[in-house]
Amino acid sequence: MPEQSNDYRVVVFGAGGVGKSSLVLRFVKGTFRETYVPTVEDTYRQVISCDNSVCTLQITDTTGSHQFPAMQQLSITKGHAFILVYSVTSSQSLEELKPIYQQVASMKGGVENIPIMLVGNKSDESPHRQVSLKQGETQASVWRCPFMETSAKNNVNVKEVFQELLALDKRRHMSLNVSDAMKRSAKQKRTDKLKGKCTVM
Repeated sequence: MPEQSNDYRVVVFGAGGVGKSSLVLRFVKGTFRETYVPTVEDTYRQVISCDNSVCTLQITDTTGSHQFPAMQQLSITKGHAFILVYSVTSSQSLEELKPIYQQVASMKGGVENIPIMLVGNKSDESPHRQVSLKQGETQASVWRCPFMETSAKNNVNVKEVFQELLALDKRRHMSLNVSDAMKRSAKQKRTDKLKGKCTVM
């Protein structure tokens, strides 16, 4: 994250229908939408306290189509961290992430210092699975990035994806506590700030 910026930008990429919006909405609002509504681009914000200052976790949910290459390039340029999502029910959706990964690597001058997560969503739809857990792990190994399977519908590993992603940013040593944030007293929040932790407010 740039030292002068109070925004930490996470960009979510993936083919249409893999559940990008569902993951983001589950994380930000704790809700799940049963119907599929195509996204052009949406941005969600969470306020977190980090290193004795207030930062904004800005999550960009990108389009699942290839109709807006300029928007995709802009998202990569501005992004600090990336979540690459495929559906375990679609091997094609995993294939479609490969050029996106290459584009991120090209535009960022490599991915060694860029937090990237590979996420296999819809793990609750096992009968329709086309991509095995092993295949996901193998792809993540090739890209040298963390991997996790999630279910936005059943709220499995959703918060953990963002925790893991932010943990990759060694300079900020971020951690998230979504479920307990609203329960904390002001005194506890001040204590957390002194410890340099990041808490969703």
